Amino acid sequence: MGLRGQAAIVGCAQYKPEKYATAPRMFHLQQIADLAGQALADAGLGLQDLDGLAVNGAHFNEASAFVPAVVAEYLGIRLGFAEVVDLGGTSAVAMAWRAAAAIELGLCRAVLCVLPARLAPEDPDADPAARARAMRFGAHSNQYGAPEAEFDIPYGHVGQNTGYAMIAQQYGHRHGYDPVAMATIAVAQRSNAQVNPEALFHGQPLTIDDVLASKLVADPLRLLEIVMPVAGGAAFIVASSDVARNCPQRPVVIRGCGEQLDFKSPSYARDMTVTPIAAAARRAFAMSGLRPADMHMAQIYDCYTITVLLSLEDAGFCGKGEGMAFIREHDLTWRGDFPLNTHGGQLSFGQAGTAGGMSQLIEAVTQIRGQAGDRQLPVHDTAFVSGTGGVMSEQGALVLAGA
Repeated sequence: MGLRGQAAIVGCAQYKPEKYATAPRMFHLQQIADLAGQALADAGLGLQDLDGLAVNGAHFNEASAFVPAVVAEYLGIRLGFAEVVDLGGTSAVAMAWRAAAAIELGLCRAVLCVLPARLAPEDPDADPAARARAMRFGAHSNQYGAPEAEFDIPYGHVGQNTGYAMIAQQYGHRHGYDPVAMATIAVAQRSNAQVNPEALFHGQPLTIDDVLASKLVADPLRLLEIVMPVAGGAAFIVASSDVARNCPQRPVVIRGCGEQLDFKSPSYARDMTVTPIAAAARRAFAMSGLRPADMHMAQIYDCYTITVLLSLEDAGFCGKGEGMAFIREHDLTWRGDFPLNTHGGQLSFGQAGTAGGMSQLIEAVTQIRGQAGDRQLPVHDTAFVSGTGGVMSEQGALVLAGA
């Protein structure tokens, strides 16, 4: 049971990451229309071809409910399938397989998956204190009645940094911790960013000494092991095989998928060192009929270096506790024997909010198409793509292959 490989990614669009202070402000509906137009042009399709939509409703300024209907009305399209996906950094991966499933069920033929991530114009009537209160504790739930608000936040467990640091501390206690190996992840991805002119840190090389000398933010995580938030946004189009065969680009088939949600706060994880990607990747590989060894690249969600390490292990690229040795033994750059996050990853390309995870998917598509320019892999037919939301809370996996 599962996907039958009858849906493919046929078009993509992505804003170049920018610092929030310099990026233009656009209403989310404007961003969606702009990204949709770019993705449709890439796919050789028109608005009239779209009959499916996947959007994120968690941070949508122009509507607090009925988001797909608002978007459909704005674009002037009629939908046989509409979905709001609220899975943080794994939203892009989740959108891809939901779109493929809807297509294989015959509900639609072409689905726009879109995540705008530029700031919207400020509402002159909005209460600035309300936004400040909402952002006070980072991404953790601070709403009245939430378990985190009662049991986590009062004791200093706030935001993302503390959660990922707890996971890294627990991992180190069990398996040992090599700061040089962890820094190698960030350095390899920065090396990839040097051949990607779209990356935020293009033209800014990085060394292991730089990483180890950077500020300790939450022990053992240092500043240069933590993602750079940026303004951006991205979109892709999933289409049926009969639509895809008439598109100008090489179709990228969604061969397998998996998803797992285990908790919201790592305080409630059964085991912080075994992450939801383990189950998600196992399902994705089983569905695709392929193995980790069959992947020509890995585009792994990388909000922190520890996220990459655990994802490599739990997805089956190496054994539990063997991740640091794996990193030391392999070249993770686009030139190497284990190409990882060949666009620079979110650590060096930039993390455009919820759309950050879409950069990994779009890089996989770009590589499989053979359009990655100077960083193009010589063998590039299969890709593993992961997404991570929350603090290793909700994770998804895709196995992609060129048609």
